[in-house]
Amino acid sequence: MNWTLREDCSGFRVRWSEELATRWLREGHWQPGTLADVAGQQTRADPARTLLIEGDRRITRGEVHDGALRLAGYLHARGARPGQVVALQLPNWFETAVIVLAARMLGLVINPIPPIYREAELRYMLAATRARFLFIPAQFRNCDYRAMVATLRPELPDLEAVVVLRGEAGQDTAWPQVVAGEPLATLPEVDPAAVFMVMFTSGTTGRAKGVLQTHYTFGYKARQMIAAWHVDERDVIFMPSPVTHITGAIWAFDIPWLSGAPAVLLDVWDADDGIEAIRRHGCTISGGATPFLQQLLAASADRRESLASLKTFFCGGTSVSPQLIREVSGAFPNCLFFRAYGSTEVMTVTLGISSREEAALGAETDGVVRPPIEVRLVDDAGRVISEDGVEGEILARGPEQFAGYLDPRDNEGAFDDEGFFRMGDLGCWSHGNYLVITGRKKDIIIRSGENISPKEVEDVLLAHPAVAEVAVVAMPSATTGEMGCAFVAPAAGAAFDLAEMQRFLTQAGLAKQKFPEWLELVDDFPRVPSGKVRKDLLRERARDIASAQCARTEAETSE
Repeated sequence: MNWTLREDCSGFRVRWSEELATRWLREGHWQPGTLADVAGQQTRADPARTLLIEGDRRITRGEVHDGALRLAGYLHARGARPGQVVALQLPNWFETAVIVLAARMLGLVINPIPPIYREAELRYMLAATRARFLFIPAQFRNCDYRAMVATLRPELPDLEAVVVLRGEAGQDTAWPQVVAGEPLATLPEVDPAAVFMVMFTSGTTGRAKGVLQTHYTFGYKARQMIAAWHVDERDVIFMPSPVTHITGAIWAFDIPWLSGAPAVLLDVWDADDGIEAIRRHGCTISGGATPFLQQLLAASADRRESLASLKTFFCGGTSVSPQLIREVSGAFPNCLFFRAYGSTEVMTVTLGISSREEAALGAETDGVVRPPIEVRLVDDAGRVISEDGVEGEILARGPEQFAGYLDPRDNEGAFDDEGFFRMGDLGCWSHGNYLVITGRKKDIIIRSGENISPKEVEDVLLAHPAVAEVAVVAMPSATTGEMGCAFVAPAAGAAFDLAEMQRFLTQAGLAKQKFPEWLELVDDFPRVPSGKVRKDLLRERARDIASAQCARTEAETSE
């Protein structure tokens, strides 16, 4: 299989296999055109149909399409051309769909940035993508985004304009201004093989990697999920996941246009608000990381009827307990709950289950591998594992596979010779073509579905004068799936505690999501003969600490 690095029409260097591209086009997995073409057709067919719901407001296809055309006119007038990057650091607001559609109309590349990120992450991502335009809220959840971006502007020479939503814009540009002009009359032809999105994901290097998705890859995944889970215009989607994450982006930006099912957005997660939104709008399908499902289950204990409309809930993004799936399936027998598995790079390696007959497999496995996606499990010698129950490293390849990383150096070692992506996880087969995730080769923490690089946090903490050495690992959490546990060897004679650690990380501009929530002071670390820290043993210790804390809490509750 011949893979090359080629420049797309806008200069991004993408991984390309002519053989696979020809096959995926011939078989219809990749389709001509982009979502902008679909949106135009759907708007002409029924402009008054609801596309998104936010709070009390129902936003129609016509409103989103017209706003996107007007925003495209503004961007084009400012010199935006195919391949240039539009960054958005916004919550789940309907305007995000307008921005993304306008970008697709012009062949621009979007860079969704989670609102929880602060100066350190924002500086790196905007510089790495050379973003020309940035869309931010004036304020959101006690963060002044205008002030934060203002401090970074001198370091970002490529950033031409900052557009502020839902608040005073000050010296920046106000959202009403950019959607008040004339709609762009003629749209350029956009190559669907070109990069459409750069989304950063944390890995083992300490530096977030920019994942390149094309119009082809992103569009295929949305259509496959619609087909697998039988989504149509009779459905209503409840999407609590951030639209700046891969799951939220697919279900808020693409699936409403492609399926006809409107999506209900929630900008600040709250289980009670989520239950009310599902009840009020009769939502039929939802999904998200484990904490969303845990909290929905707990909060609806005395009002099960509020979630009676749900028929499908997919769960992933972090470890999912079989017991949790069984419990929610018992509480809501009319809804199909299941685990699914994927990543920002390969969005859905498994597709869960699609029928009540498979309900047990929805709890016991991470779902079925359905062609055209190809999955291999290999042992340490690279030999393919085909029998059930034998653990191996997970490799995947398919038409949804990303086009490589923003920095081509990050591609090194990420793929095998045939173009299969190394997922960084371990798993085994069950019932032939069902996959069970058994562990991770990647040294990451998944907190509430958010990938956190331990090395990034370690690098910051090592700058503290009281820290001689540090290792951050995942610790089980009942509320977030996992959380960070920092093992710190203090410098001689120095004092260091949890409050000081959190103060220092705040001062460094790191997102609070990444802060370790447990600190364990140690004299030294377990090591291999070469001196490398045995993080596997530290993870075991973190699990023991979490178990002891849970037992202590249960004992105190029973007294």
